[in-house]
Amino acid sequence: MPTLYPFTALVQQERLKRALTLNAVSPAIGGVLIRGERGTAKSTAARALAQVLPTIEVVADCPYSCDPKRPEALCSLCQVRIAQGETLPTMWRQARFVDLPVSATEDRVVGTLDIERALQSGERRFEPGVLAAANRGLLYIDEVNLLDDHVVDILLDAAAMGVNVVEREGISFSHPARFILVGTMNPEEGELRPQLLDRFALLVNIQSMTDPADRAMVLERRLRFEASPAGFYAEWAAAESDLAQRIATAQQRLTSVTYTQHDLLAIAELTTAYRVSGHRADLAILKTALAQAAFEGHPAISHYDLALAAELALPHRLRQDPLHETTLNARDIEARLAQVTSRPAQPKRDTTPASASGQSTPREGQSAAESTELGNASPDEASPDETPGPAPPIQADRPLSPGAELSTPSDHLARWLNTSRRRAAQPLTYPQQARSLHQQPSRARCRLRPRPRRDPPRHRFVSRSTPSPPGRGTG
Repeated sequence: MPTLYPFTALVQQERLKRALTLNAVSPAIGGVLIRGERGTAKSTAARALAQVLPTIEVVADCPYSCDPKRPEALCSLCQVRIAQGETLPTMWRQARFVDLPVSATEDRVVGTLDIERALQSGERRFEPGVLAAANRGLLYIDEVNLLDDHVVDILLDAAAMGVNVVEREGISFSHPARFILVGTMNPEEGELRPQLLDRFALLVNIQSMTDPADRAMVLERRLRFEASPAGFYAEWAAAESDLAQRIATAQQRLTSVTYTQHDLLAIAELTTAYRVSGHRADLAILKTALAQAAFEGHPAISHYDLALAAELALPHRLRQDPLHETTLNARDIEARLAQVTSRPAQPKRDTTPASASGQSTPREGQSAAESTELGNASPDEASPDETPGPAPPIQADRPLSPGAELSTPSDHLARWLNTSRRRAAQPLTYPQQARSLHQQPSRARCRLRPRPRRDPPRHRFVSRSTPSPPGRGTG
């Protein structure tokens, strides 16, 4: 097996290395798409990640690399063997790196009928595809934007569900398909459809380095690797082993990392502030933040973990301005996160109707005795905010700020009345007059703008007293 470039020897590209590492910790994140110019180490980083993946225990003779410790995730063949009382042999090996070519077809990806077995013995047998080989490993798709859309959709569906279900040629078969999905693309060769782009959980945009010192370091390390691949890898073997150990430890710690309801609300506030469509971004941020906290050894996620996760999950889900490029960094996201979470929550009005006995319901933090005393007090002694009784009538002049919460229909009607009166008091320009008159009913339109009366047409009479031209007598 040829020696690959070490993952830890990559110069800079911290965001790229973090996105790949977190997907190795938690493949349930949903993959990462690396988008950048040519010659920016996209393929090198994806291939180098396979070397730091921890070893896994698999069923020795299973083509789907089933996990013997998870009976619920076994393939159909292993389940039949266990049902027959057979003990599955196990072994430890390195996670596989599967490279999907651009010319791959649907049959090659999901699997198909074994034609050779069918012709020789007439037996219908399933032939595994690329998804079977990539189970519990890394599936790399180079130039994913050049792959057929329906093939990309199949890959993303399998990565999201974690299982590949095949129903074709009289075969009904399913097997686990949990893998780390890594795709690379060059925007100069065409963009990916927005529907498929949103299916990738994380996105990393790579640009060429502008610091001469960094470019010189890249050149130096590459020349040393080409001169002696084994020797260069031996220099980074300790760093590679340390990273592999951290990934394995984070995988074991991932299930113990906790989050609170406040963290979920912070994620929702952040995605709402950035006007993100759909809910895939919220799930991607939470899963990535859990993996980040597990990798750093934190028992619970923090705002910094959420900011680092949002830096990878939001760039391809924002509404793009064709004239301005939208960029995000963890510092700005953390500041926005602190801003949206520091706002006091708007108190909701209590719309619960009064009971038949006329006593008000105790509110939170208020005893029953205080509530009874307040209900028996006179209107002059009661607090303005705690006055019992029916809801007050609609007041059109009641001030309502644009961001105030509208919890009752009377609030909506009050705002509408305020807006109507404010617009009526302002002078209107000619286009506004025309638009407002057009929106009025037909009777009001006729009353406000009556049609002008038309005078009868005036005929032009020619006087016969004018002498006729010569030669044109009257008779």
